[in-house]
Amino acid sequence: MRTAAEITELLDELDHCIADELENQDLDFKQWPENSRNDAIELVVKMAVCMVNGGGGTVVFGVADHIKGRANAILGIPLDIDVNILKKAVYDKTDPKITPVFEDLKVPEGTGRVLIIQIYPGLPPYTDTSGRGTVRIGKDCQPLTGTMRKKIAVETGENDYTAEQISGDPGLYLSPSAMEQLRQIAQEHNAPEDLLRLSDIELLKNLDLMSASGHLTRAGLLLGGTEDAIRQFIPGHVWTFLQMETDTSYINREDKTSAIPVSIKRLEDLLVPFNPITTVVKGMYHFEYRTYPPLAIREVLINAFCHRDYQMAGPVLVKVFPTHLEISNNGGFIGGITSNNILHHSPSARNPCLVGALIRLHLVNRSNLGISRVFEAFLMEGKEPPCIDDVGDSVRVVFRKQEMSAHMRAFISEQAGKGRYYSVDELLIIHYLLHHPEIVTYQASVLCQRSEAQIRDTLFTLESEGLIERGGAGRGTYWSIPPGIHQLLSDSKDNNQKRRIDREAAKTRILSILMERARRGEKGLTNSDIRKIIHYDRNQVYQLMKELQREGAQVKWSGRGQSAMYEYIDNC
Repeated sequence: MRTAAEITELLDELDHCIADELENQDLDFKQWPENSRNDAIELVVKMAVCMVNGGGGTVVFGVADHIKGRANAILGIPLDIDVNILKKAVYDKTDPKITPVFEDLKVPEGTGRVLIIQIYPGLPPYTDTSGRGTVRIGKDCQPLTGTMRKKIAVETGENDYTAEQISGDPGLYLSPSAMEQLRQIAQEHNAPEDLLRLSDIELLKNLDLMSASGHLTRAGLLLGGTEDAIRQFIPGHVWTFLQMETDTSYINREDKTSAIPVSIKRLEDLLVPFNPITTVVKGMYHFEYRTYPPLAIREVLINAFCHRDYQMAGPVLVKVFPTHLEISNNGGFIGGITSNNILHHSPSARNPCLVGALIRLHLVNRSNLGISRVFEAFLMEGKEPPCIDDVGDSVRVVFRKQEMSAHMRAFISEQAGKGRYYSVDELLIIHYLLHHPEIVTYQASVLCQRSEAQIRDTLFTLESEGLIERGGAGRGTYWSIPPGIHQLLSDSKDNNQKRRIDREAAKTRILSILMERARRGEKGLTNSDIRKIIHYDRNQVYQLMKELQREGAQVKWSGRGQSAMYEYIDNC
């Protein structure tokens, strides 16, 4: 959900981009229909249904989404529109009923009035009273088809394949070795000892994996069943390990159907030869580390098995390449989770019965800390965090093969000894700045999957501790790592980063270059040319040149597109 203050800031961005580029899963901009009030009401109802089915969000009415320039894009809505009528229309025309919150925003453009509608999440699916419905997927409202309704049923827990019961004597289906392996893994994750001391049947009952009538659920079978029973009742459960030689050929392969704890242990064993230990000495610290942090491998394997779609054919797939490791599973993201918000999004379980048991065993975290821990494991060693992709109906996690940074690891250990523990957001920003000359607030918010307001606090904290320093002012503010800190944290001997030129110095340099070019009869500079000189981004260059013009510099803009350029005009 976006506040009025956040929307106000976004409207300023319309001078540099179109509204469509600002939209995402929880934000949409819509032009108010001018021809008919009924059409406008229908659009409001449609967007309310779309957003609530997609997990809630904000719709801003009165903005054209494909026009650049704030003055032209903000058209506003009619001043005589009564929000009480709109609220009643949405309530009357939706099933189940939706009650959005309406808020007026005054603007100097158009009619002077923009309407913000906040649609809070509910329990979908929602439709209009005619049975029509859409759901927000990324930037689009897609039809609420049968497949989509099934997905929503999974997300809301109405359809949990792993909670379905299996007839027959549970003792015939359980594997003593699988149950023992389950206890061992749970013990490694500090599960309650009194729980683990229970008999197999009592343990499963306490984990809600058996019904009151004594029937085993599919989730119970996945955690402690024999291979034969799993093949019979859960034919979609299988895993494949591949040692890849190239993208299209492999050297070794193993396929198996086994209970989840047995599967995880076997896959971890298969990965050992490709995950060697290296010892790094840094002062008083002796670090032993593996190429791929074992904690990260364990977390991702558990996620792959507990969040996969067991009704779809296809294995949990582990592929080892010479340069990286891939772990993937069938069943895409659900509950509004995407690769761009997974770090901090509320957890959503495809298999609530299975996930509930894993939470009790401390193998899955109720607060969605698993992915953050995976990122932390890499970042603490100075490594690039994993890449997480939603590829069609599957999720793929890629770990790059990288060397550990002894400097970074030593610093993290020293700070931990002093009681200072860095958040994943802080580690992401530090890692980024060790490899890039600077970062602006918007880049940091995208990188950390936080709002700009949230990430400012993180940036200010790091600045107050001297780990980063601020440059520029206002919307041109940026952060970089001081040379001394870069030398402290980086194993690289080359600390001569390209550092952003101070704003006033940048204006002076660009103006002098344009004047010299004009004197020689040469062409001016494009936006791209200027970016290479002062290391600003496109929008920052645009703002800088507008400042020069407002200050009276004899600079003009000519041409269109990438060939357009700034030139100095001597009026003397």
